[in-house]
Amino acid sequence: MNNQGFRRKLIAAMMAGTVMLAPAVVNAAEEQLAPSFKNAEIQEFINTVGKRLNKTIIVDPTIRGKINVRSYDNLNEQQYFQFFLNVLQVYGYAVVEMENGVLKVIKSKDAKTANIRVADDKAPGVGDELVTRIVPLYNSEAKQLAPLLRQLNDNAGGGNVVNYDPSNVLMLTGTAAVVNKLVDIVKKVDKQGDTEVLVVPLNHASASEMVRIIDTLYRASANQAQLPGQAPKVVADERINAVVISGDEKSRQRVKELVKRLDAEQASTGNTKVRYLRYAKAEDLVEVLTGFAQKLEEQKEGAQPSPDKRRSTINIMAHPDTNALVISAEPDQMRTLESVINQLDIRRAQVLVEAIIVEVAEGDDVGFGVQWATEAGGGTQFNNLGPTIGEIGAGIWQARGEEASEVTTIDGNGNPIVSKNPEKRGDITLLAQALGKVNGMAWGVAMGDFGALIQAVSSDTNSNVLATPSITTLDNQEASFIVGDEVPVLTGSQNSSNGNSNPFQTVERKEVGVKLKVTPQINEGNAVKLAIEQEVSGINGKTGVDVTFATRRLTTTVMADSGQIVVLGGLINEEVQESVQKVPILGDIPLLGHLFKSSSSGKKKKNLMVFIKPTIIRDGITMEGIAGRKYNYFRALQLEQSERGVNLMPNTDVPVLEEWDQSNYLPPEVNDVLERYKEGKGLDTDMREKDAALNYINENK
Repeated sequence: MNNQGFRRKLIAAMMAGTVMLAPAVVNAAEEQLAPSFKNAEIQEFINTVGKRLNKTIIVDPTIRGKINVRSYDNLNEQQYFQFFLNVLQVYGYAVVEMENGVLKVIKSKDAKTANIRVADDKAPGVGDELVTRIVPLYNSEAKQLAPLLRQLNDNAGGGNVVNYDPSNVLMLTGTAAVVNKLVDIVKKVDKQGDTEVLVVPLNHASASEMVRIIDTLYRASANQAQLPGQAPKVVADERINAVVISGDEKSRQRVKELVKRLDAEQASTGNTKVRYLRYAKAEDLVEVLTGFAQKLEEQKEGAQPSPDKRRSTINIMAHPDTNALVISAEPDQMRTLESVINQLDIRRAQVLVEAIIVEVAEGDDVGFGVQWATEAGGGTQFNNLGPTIGEIGAGIWQARGEEASEVTTIDGNGNPIVSKNPEKRGDITLLAQALGKVNGMAWGVAMGDFGALIQAVSSDTNSNVLATPSITTLDNQEASFIVGDEVPVLTGSQNSSNGNSNPFQTVERKEVGVKLKVTPQINEGNAVKLAIEQEVSGINGKTGVDVTFATRRLTTTVMADSGQIVVLGGLINEEVQESVQKVPILGDIPLLGHLFKSSSSGKKKKNLMVFIKPTIIRDGITMEGIAGRKYNYFRALQLEQSERGVNLMPNTDVPVLEEWDQSNYLPPEVNDVLERYKEGKGLDTDMREKDAALNYINENK
C-alpha cells in the first residue's frame, strides 16, 4: 500500500470517535488540510474555518443548523476556502468578502444586495464566490437575452440578471461558476448575431442583377419557412459594381460563395437587354446614350486592344410604343450604361408658378371755360375743354330748315302763276359732331346778336385690377398660359382706284389678355430659378386709323425659394396736367377773368406691381394638397352662386363640382391619422399610427 493510502486511513481512524466537532488535521509536510465534519453546528464549522484560514468572519445571527461533510483529499489553503464556500452554498448561505478582508456569512437571497465584488475577464472568480459581471452586447439586444439567462441562474438565491437598454449591457450576479457559465453563453450568442459587412467586387455580372437574383432566391415562396435571421441583407453598389453583404458569418460566406459562382463570364461577348423606362422618354435618352457609348468604345479600343477579340459595338435603339430602350453591349459597358440610365430615369419634380398682377389707378379731372361771340364776328374760342362756340354756331346755322313758301311767276300771257316751294330740313351733321365733343355740362346763351357758351366738367376715375394666372410644369420644361381674346388689326388695304377691280384688306389677329410663359429650374435645396415672360394687355379704344392697345409686359429671370413670394417689378406713376387758354390781360383780371379764359386740370396716379410665387412639388401627396385646395375654392364659389340662384330663372340649377374626397387618393396610413384627428381620440396617447404615416410620407418623397 502506498504512503498516500496509508495516510488517508490513518486520518479516518483518528476522526472516527468525534461526536460534535472534529477539527481539520494539518499535514505539516505539505501544509494541507483534510476537513471532516459530522453532525456539526454550522456556527462552530464557521469558527473552525476562520481559525484555520486566519480570517475574521462575521456570521448572521439567524444562521442555524447542522452540517455533515467529509473530505478524503488533502486541501491547500485556497482549496480549503472553496470547500468552505461550497458547504455554505449547499446549505443556502453565502460569503461576502469586504474590502478590509473581513468575511460576512449571510443568507443567499440577501447576498445580491450586499457589497459583492465586480469581476471582469482578468479576475472572473472561481467556484461559489459571489460576483457581479457586466457584459456588453454588440450584436444582440440585452432585453431579449435577459429572460433566457434568468432561467439558468439561481434567482431564488443570490443570482440575478438585469438588462440596461441604453448601454445594451447585462449585469449578472451569482456564484462565480454560474456567472462565468452565463458569460460564456452570452458571448457565443452575441457572436452568432454578428452582422459585419462584406464587400464582394464583381468582374462580369451586374451588381443590380446579382442582388435581384439573391433576393429572389431567399424570399421566394418555396423558402418562406426559412428563419428571418438566416436571410442576409444584400445591396448593390453600382458605382464600383460590387455586392455589399450584411448578416451573420455563415450567411455572409454562403452568399459570398454564391456570388462568386454566378460572377462568370457570359457565353458570348455581347449582351442584349431591354430596359423599360419609368419617367424619361426613350427617344430623348437615345441621343444622350449614343454619344456616351462612342466615348466608351474609344476608351475600350485605346486600353490595350487584344487582336483575338472582336471589336466591341454598342447599339442603342428606342421603342416608343413601350417607352423602352434596346441595348446591345458587353457586360462592363452594359453596367456603365445602366448606371447612366438609372441616374437619368428619375421622377422629375414639378413647379407650380403663381403670378400676381395688381394695378390700382385713379384720376381726377376738372375743367371750366366761357366762350362768347357776336354776329359781327368778334368773340373768344378755346378748344382745350370741348367744342368751340364757332363749331356749335356753325352746326346750329346749318341745322336750320326752310319753311314752305309761295312763289308767283308770270306766264307768257301775263297771267300770274302761284307755286309753293316745299319745306326743307336742315343738316345736323356739324351740330352732332360738335355736341359729341361736349364733356360734362355745356350751356349756351343767345341774346340778340350776342351768344355765349359755358362748359364745366369734373370727373373721378378709379380702377383696381387683380390677375393671378398660375401654371404647373416639369423642372426645366417651358410652359405658357393665356386667357384673352384675338382682336383683328388692319395691316394693309388696296382700294379700287386706278382701275383696280380687286380691292382687298389684310387683317392680322393680335392676342390680348393675360399671358404667362415660364421655364423653372430647381436648384440645390428648395431654390428655383425662373425665366419669366409676363404680359397683361387690353384694348384702349379706336383712333382715326385703328385700335390702340394697353400693354404691360415683363421679361426677367429670378431666383426664389419654394413658397416664397418675390416681387418682379412694378410702376408707380403720378401725373399732373394743367391747361389754360385765355385772352391776354383780360384773362388775368381776378374773378372777371374767368369770362375770358378756359381752364382744365387733371391728376392721374397709377400703381402697378407684379409678384411671383413658385412652389416645388416633389411627390403626389403635395400635388393632392395643392389641387384639393384650389378645387374646393372654386367649388365654394359655385355653392355660393347656387344659393343665390339665377335672377328671373328660379328653377334653374347652377352647375356645381363634385365633392373632392381626398381619402381616395391618400395612403391608408395617412387616412387613419386623419380619422383619429377628426374624432379627437387616440392621437396623443397612441403615436404609433402617426409615426407610421409620417414614415410612409418620408419614404415616398
